[in-house]
Amino acid sequence: MRYFETIAEMGHEQVVFCHDKASGYRGIIAIHDTTLGPALGGCRFWNYATDDEAATDALRLSRGMTYKNAVAGLNLGGGKSVIIGDNKTSNREMLFRAHGRFVDSLGGRYVTAEDVGTTVEDMDFVHMETKFVTGIGSKSGDPSSVTAHGVFRAIQASAFERWGSDSLEGRTVAIQGLGHVGHHLANELHSAGAKLIVTDIDAGRIQRVVDATGASVVPLKEIYGVKADIFTPCALGGVLNDDTIPQLKVEIVAGAANNQLLEDRHGDALEARGILYAPDYVANAGGVINVYSELTGWSRERSLRKADEIYTTVLSVFRLAKDTNIPTYKAADRVAEQRIHAVRGMIKTWPQYPNREG
Repeated sequence: MRYFETIAEMGHEQVVFCHDKASGYRGIIAIHDTTLGPALGGCRFWNYATDDEAATDALRLSRGMTYKNAVAGLNLGGGKSVIIGDNKTSNREMLFRAHGRFVDSLGGRYVTAEDVGTTVEDMDFVHMETKFVTGIGSKSGDPSSVTAHGVFRAIQASAFERWGSDSLEGRTVAIQGLGHVGHHLANELHSAGAKLIVTDIDAGRIQRVVDATGASVVPLKEIYGVKADIFTPCALGGVLNDDTIPQLKVEIVAGAANNQLLEDRHGDALEARGILYAPDYVANAGGVINVYSELTGWSRERSLRKADEIYTTVLSVFRLAKDTNIPTYKAADRVAEQRIHAVRGMIKTWPQYPNREG
């Protein structure tokens, strides 16, 4: 990867490569934009095949957080961190304390949180070294249930847009990924009367959801081709691509995974096929809303009410897309960019020379 060219093209402010020999920690912290506030985004722990793959993930995810936080109406910029390694390791304290020290060295420009491969307990280790962390056990904790509720509301909004009713009774939803968020979402969809088809790499996760919801199970690669009303990606990104989009037999795509479109043109491909796409960072903003509550002192009830607003936000994105004849992913970007540009263009009213005498 040509790092400086890529960073300039994607609009990043800062990317930090971190290493701690004693713990074996190798991490990347990417800060995309701090116009609206400190860059907040989770820490992903993943066994990347190459360092370039890890860097690409950090860059894409951090940019996504800028847009997610802007559309959600939060006073936060976008950032993300990744740790390279086996997330099944038991040697977690030293790894995450090392991560905390590097986060702390940025002086609050980046605030970390839980993400794929990390836990509330990991964030507690980070908290031993820095105050710039959210989602710790003594505060908001695991944001998965709030994330799932926001995605559920996005699915309801998508149903209303497509079918004129947000009822999910009797609708078939194909869920890819049954981790923390996917599990909570499956339960909420089941309670709403939806029929579920599920897949995951972990047999234990599958069984837990099947026992709770009576879901049907398909192999990993077959989830794209099942006949359903809604496809709900809740695993890793890039799953909407040249190979998978032609297989889809659904009318709606709405899920919790970040960066679902491998490339922007795949949003155009969904549009061309007449598939309604709820932009991922709009649908899955419940998690960042939950951890934002730690910074603002919001109650859990207020966080859930804010996550409920994802319903109206998704509908407003659909309306803008229809009014301007652009795909929904471009409409979501436009909403985010309008807020960022508006704040960036505000006149600074604080003293320019606060220490000036006379």
